[in-house]
Amino acid sequence: MEAGEGVVRYQAEGGQALLTIDRPKARNALSPEVLRELMAALERAEADAAVRVVVLTGAGEKVFCAGGDLGQMGGEGGFLATHEGRRAYGRLLLRLQDVRKPTVARVNGHALAGGLGLVLACDLAVAAEHAELGTPEIDVGLFPMMMMALLQRHVGRKRALEMVLTGERMPSREALALGLLNRVVPAAELDTAVAGLAGKLAGKSQAVLALGRRAFFTAEDMPLPAALEYLSSQLSLNVLAEDAAEGVTAFIEKRPPKWNDR
Repeated sequence: MEAGEGVVRYQAEGGQALLTIDRPKARNALSPEVLRELMAALERAEADAAVRVVVLTGAGEKVFCAGGDLGQMGGEGGFLATHEGRRAYGRLLLRLQDVRKPTVARVNGHALAGGLGLVLACDLAVAAEHAELGTPEIDVGLFPMMMMALLQRHVGRKRALEMVLTGERMPSREALALGLLNRVVPAAELDTAVAGLAGKLAGKSQAVLALGRRAFFTAEDMPLPAALEYLSSQLSLNVLAEDAAEGVTAFIEKRPPKWNDR
């Protein structure tokens, strides 16, 4: 199933929903329309029971997403309306984490500024080796304000500050070593690597994945004692799930589990 009339193409096949930012001439920049359509596509993927994994990518082979559309920064409707429009990017980052299905960034090319934020908001990320990642906003007199919240949760203070203060891009291999990516492969192998990783996720219990992802993000910012107390309650929920019983039984019987996603 494929839809592609707007600036985000949606294709669902084989348990995966592929969301493609389709503005190659604009370096797949994040216009207000792109933000709206990405949100709608995530809602569509979450509502489709056949979809087990969401993959996010950009059109073409050079750029995943170059960040915010500088040509549309002025906005219409006054300062407050423009500010509210910018907050839509923050809502998208949160929605990528809140969606009940695992997300994978297919980084087909450069992921810069707000585009890097999308990569960081996805659960996992696979990049073509020619891709570069960075936060170049400082070079045009801006600062990566919102995506910086995710960057701080991925790397240490010194490296995060170096990235946002200098604006220098880093090759994908360096980004992999820094923990911003999970895999780096030759461009010709990108689709195979993404499909393999997404296929592993699709083969897990969707109910347990959803419970575990929510617990991961909730506990992330808690003090350790509170996190352990919260996670003990989530474990109690987990062991009551039908799929937990099936998984343990399958392990004992030495057979693959048959998930009911409950």
